[in-house]
Amino acid sequence: MHATPDLEWLRTFAVFAEHLNFTRAAEALHLSQPAVHGQVRKLSEQLGVTLYRKIGRRLELTAEGESTRAFAGEMLGRSARFVDGLRGLAHGPVVLAAGEGSLLYLLGPPIRRFVGRPGARLRLDVGDARATVDAVTTHRAHIGVAPLSEPPPGLEVEPLTTVGQHVVLPAGDPLAGRPSLTLDELAHSALIVPPPGRPHRQRLAAALDAAAVPWTVAVEVSGWPLMLRAVELGLGRAVVNDCCPPPPGATVAPLPELPRQTWYAIRRPGRRTPPEQQLWADLMQTGTSTETVGLRGRPPTRGA
Repeated sequence: MHATPDLEWLRTFAVFAEHLNFTRAAEALHLSQPAVHGQVRKLSEQLGVTLYRKIGRRLELTAEGESTRAFAGEMLGRSARFVDGLRGLAHGPVVLAAGEGSLLYLLGPPIRRFVGRPGARLRLDVGDARATVDAVTTHRAHIGVAPLSEPPPGLEVEPLTTVGQHVVLPAGDPLAGRPSLTLDELAHSALIVPPPGRPHRQRLAAALDAAAVPWTVAVEVSGWPLMLRAVELGLGRAVVNDCCPPPPGATVAPLPELPRQTWYAIRRPGRRTPPEQQLWADLMQTGTSTETVGLRGRPPTRGA
C-alpha cells in the first residue's frame, strides 16, 4: 500500500512549483531554504518520481512534477473546503490579498460597496504581488489583486484597471507646472525609488537607461506611501502610478513615455460562497476612471 502524500509537503511543493526557485518559495512560505528543499525532496522520494530538473541555470518541472502540482492544488482545495465546513469558516470573512498601494489608491470603492452590505465581513491580507499570488494559491486568501506580468498558472484572472505613470515633484521644483514630462527632462534627477530588485525600480531604471538619461538615487524606500512622504519632505522626485495623489505641497506631471500597467483580480477555480462572488462582482466594477479611488478617498490627480 502506498502512503498518501503529506499535505504539508504538497503545500510546499505547490509554492515551489509557482516560483521554480527555492529562495523565493522559502520567502513566501516563511521557511528556511533548506526546509523547503528538504520537503520537496521527501515528497519526491515518497512518490518515487523526479519532480523537477535543472536546465542550465533554471529549474523546470518534469511531467510528473506538473501532475503533482495539479494534484496538490486539488488536494489543498479539498482540504481547505473541508476545514472551512468543520469550523464554519465558509460563513466567515472573505479574505482579500493586495498590496498597500492597491488598497490605498485603487480599491476603495469596491471595498466600500462590499462592506456596506448587511452581514458582509472582510479581512485584508497585505503583501506585494508575489505574496498576493502565493496567498491565493495556498488558500490563505479567497481573492487577490495585483499587477501581473503574466497570468499565474491554475488561477482565474480578470483585468481590473490600467494606470499610467506620473512624476511627483516637491514644492518649488523647477519642473512644476509642466503639463507633462519626457524622460529626457528627468536627466540628472535625484529619484526616490524602491530598493534594487523591486519590479518598479527595474522598469524605471530600464526605461531611463534605454533613453540614455542619467539619474541618481535620492533615497530608497518601499511602497507608494513612503515614496510620496519622501517627496513631501523634499528628498527628491518620484515616479509612481498615476492613481497615487500627490502629498500636500507637491505637484504631478504625467510621464507618457512609460508604459501603462494593468491590475488584475485573481482567484482559484471552483465553488465559492455568495460573499466571495459578491466581492468579485464589486471588484469587476473598478474600471479605469475616477472609480479608482483608494481607501483614503482621494481621486487620481493628473497634471500640475
